[in-house]
Amino acid sequence: MKRSALNLTIIALLLIPGFTYAQSSANDPVLLEVAGEKITRSDFLNVYQKNNVKDEALDAKALEEYLELYINFRLKVKEATELGLDTLRSFREELAGYRKQLSAPYMVDDQAVESLVNEAYQHKQFDIRASHILVRCDRRASPADSLAAWNKIMSMRKRILKGENFGKVAAENSDDESARDRTVQGRQVKGNKGDLGYFTVFDMVYPFEQAAYNTKEGEMSMPVRSDYGYHLIKVLAKKPAMGKVQIAHILLLFPPKATAADSVKMADSAQMVYELLRNGGDFAALAKQYSGDKSTSDKGGVLPWFGVNRMIPQFIDAIRELKTAGDYSAPFISDFGWHIIKLVDRKPVGSPEDERNDIKQKVTKSDRTVVSQQSFIDKAKKEFGFTENIAAADKISSFVDASVFAGKWAVPANAILNETLFTIGDKSYSQADLANYIAAHQRQGDTLHIPTFVQAQYKLFRDEKCQAYADSQLENKYPDFRALMREYHDGILLFDLTDKKVWSKAIKDTTGLQNFYNENKNNYLWDDRADVTTYTYDDPKTTKLLKKYAKKGLSFEEILPKFNHDTVEVISAVRKKYLKGENTVVDSLGWKKGIYPGLKNTDGKQLFIVINDIVVKEPKQLNEAKGIITADYQNFLEQEWIKELRKKYPYSVHQDVLKSITQNQ
Repeated sequence: MKRSALNLTIIALLLIPGFTYAQSSANDPVLLEVAGEKITRSDFLNVYQKNNVKDEALDAKALEEYLELYINFRLKVKEATELGLDTLRSFREELAGYRKQLSAPYMVDDQAVESLVNEAYQHKQFDIRASHILVRCDRRASPADSLAAWNKIMSMRKRILKGENFGKVAAENSDDESARDRTVQGRQVKGNKGDLGYFTVFDMVYPFEQAAYNTKEGEMSMPVRSDYGYHLIKVLAKKPAMGKVQIAHILLLFPPKATAADSVKMADSAQMVYELLRNGGDFAALAKQYSGDKSTSDKGGVLPWFGVNRMIPQFIDAIRELKTAGDYSAPFISDFGWHIIKLVDRKPVGSPEDERNDIKQKVTKSDRTVVSQQSFIDKAKKEFGFTENIAAADKISSFVDASVFAGKWAVPANAILNETLFTIGDKSYSQADLANYIAAHQRQGDTLHIPTFVQAQYKLFRDEKCQAYADSQLENKYPDFRALMREYHDGILLFDLTDKKVWSKAIKDTTGLQNFYNENKNNYLWDDRADVTTYTYDDPKTTKLLKKYAKKGLSFEEILPKFNHDTVEVISAVRKKYLKGENTVVDSLGWKKGIYPGLKNTDGKQLFIVINDIVVKEPKQLNEAKGIITADYQNFLEQEWIKELRKKYPYSVHQDVLKSITQNQ
């Protein structure tokens, strides 16, 4: 039975978790001993206060009652462990799954995340327009290939610094094909000469974004490395953030293979529409009449909300000139045609408080996580004492061949791989561990420079093990995490054992449930009820004959055939027992045995009621109260189980310590 984390937490709380196993001392004496476990006064009080209202005066009676529940709890845990439930694979896997969820908040560098969130908010205050030149270089490339890519992009940077046009160099040399004119699906597409338009935080990969925001307007960066290769970035503009906007537009679209004459004609048309607007024309009507964007023209030209990276730079620059909703621009040209735009609405960047949750969520889901994860690993290395032998890792390269890129490499049987690679805390890892890691994680792919590949695999292996070691120390480092894991450990055990001993047993043990009912049926009594037969029919003339049969004492099973024939139903009848308040008509009759003709229901149909008898209190049948009877049977089973456990395992309460708790309040 799989449980959600939320359900398990609720179950754990109900089962009184929170035991932290503090060491006993003169100032913290043992209060309780249960089956060999010694529980100190502070242990118990931590649990008690967690599951009760804090800062209230301790009531001796309430404390003793809670202590009895806590003894039962510890006895059940003891029984579960004695039965070996904590050794079952299903238990270990489930607990490991919850541990992974619970440990996640502890496995981050909060300071690094906070720094990234603050940096992202600062970036969000500005929009950048930049051009770039890309020299592709795989992140796993050999040192020689990386150096060649570096030298290539540096040579371009020198040319630009000497006066060559950035856009010209980009169009001629950039590995980003969008920089030059090209044919796409049979259509000629004009190159952007490296111009990426406007962007803001999270629109680009993090190394590119960081370099762009750290470069002054009009200047060019040093080469910056991303997973795509090396970039040169020239910042063309840095403007206050536009935020999100909604606009309406009118597009005078250039025809395919437009000529200069076409451009002039479109310019004249755009100016004509603009003059109509200035003379009071309705923007929506003019958009419907003149706009070449048929997806929006029938909607008054209104576009969906968008950010700075969703439109061409000319569009963004024009929007910046519009200050108030309803303002519209003069005509401006782009590669698509002539545009006139109107500001519909604007959502500026919010305050740090308003933006924080959204930014933090994006930080934790973006490539920035590499930064925060590395920061966490670096701190773990320092905290737990990390040493490494890089030379030993490099030696692995001599044992790896190109078959690893076909997923067919095996660690050579004769390889001597016993040198220590690194140590963290009390854990050491050898060359053999790395070799086995490489063999286990190989897959088909491009052939790479083997020493560089091995270095990358070593870093992954090293970082994984450092994270795993930090994870293994959480219980020692954080008492609250240790207590939480103990709650889940005990909660899972008790859920499984209680289900077996109580919950499922009460449902499946039909004989036991029946016997329990037979012995306790007088605990499940109906209040006085009226035994009523209700006849329903349409024709008032039926009443006289029905009354005649009823006075003779005929049952409704005997009466109905006298009126109903074949498929014709003249009269219907229901016999039922009612409690007071369940049937207003019966209540109105005073709960007296007798015949009551001449009534009507809310639908206007004739009612003929016979109160056959007033039934005094009697036991409910098992099927009439199965829910509450099953619940009581579960309580009975649990109490019997607790009696068995209290006989089976020793326990004792140090009464002097218990008294000291309330006396010191």
